[in-house]
Amino acid sequence: MALRGVAAGSEVAGSSTERAPEPPLRGVVRTVWVQRTGDTAVVHTHLPTGGTELHVVVGGAPRLLGPLTGPLVEVLPPRSTVLGVRFLPGSALRVPGGAAALLDRRVELAALRPDLAARLVEAVASASDPDAALTPLQHVLVGEIDAGDPLVRTAVRLLMPWRTTSVADVADRVDLSPSQLRRRLLQVLGLTPKTLHRTLRLQGFLALAQAAAAGLRLPGPAGLSRLATEAGYADQAHLTRECVRLTGQTPRPLLHGASDHCACGHDHAASYRPFLLLGGRPVPVAAPVPPAAEVSGSSPGSASPGNP
Repeated sequence: MALRGVAAGSEVAGSSTERAPEPPLRGVVRTVWVQRTGDTAVVHTHLPTGGTELHVVVGGAPRLLGPLTGPLVEVLPPRSTVLGVRFLPGSALRVPGGAAALLDRRVELAALRPDLAARLVEAVASASDPDAALTPLQHVLVGEIDAGDPLVRTAVRLLMPWRTTSVADVADRVDLSPSQLRRRLLQVLGLTPKTLHRTLRLQGFLALAQAAAAGLRLPGPAGLSRLATEAGYADQAHLTRECVRLTGQTPRPLLHGASDHCACGHDHAASYRPFLLLGGRPVPVAAPVPPAAEVSGSSPGSASPGNP
């Protein structure tokens, strides 16, 4: 994500550590992270991912971020630390109303599950440091996650940008009418099939851009046009329209000015690999996949490719 100082031109010293989830959570959680800000307040823009997120502020209250239909901006105070958990679309914490009740909202977890919120705060507070707290935090979540409706999970896989031709085809594949599929997804995710398809396609573009940044060899020449086609857009203009619609930015600013990949220099493998694999997109086995990626000046979940 782009961490921008509130004061124009200010430099922000911060860091984030992104990891793959613990084995019991794989298949329902996409990535976990620790984000730290420096001496300056920063602007953090959350992008739509198709799923929900859990944010646990060290010394503060846990919050849930629901599925988004557009960018959501918040200001992170100086010297703050946030532990994050990003759920795969269709999976979410067990809370009243599920993910659909959280659409485009940020909610204090204590208002929905005070027992779970208290256990998460205790797990973080008892750890030696925030990075170490990621493990007990995930242990608390075991048994607290709804893996979702199997039909919805199948629909999510089929709606991945490189797996489908139309929403009608997906409905047919899961033996529902388009209207039945729409009702089912709205009930579980709060998103229509078309909105989810647009969101997953954008996430696919960001994942491919991150893979390119990590040195993975994509078919054909690099560039926005090629990445747009790989992600399922009709052309680069289509990518630009959808990018502005979902993020408020055109692709190049979203990728920190680079034409074909994330130029922030950060390792987002823990986030993009499970997304590519979820959609059946092959990822070269030779790709570097460190268990934890230490990066500076950015964080997952914001207006950069750190957020697929």
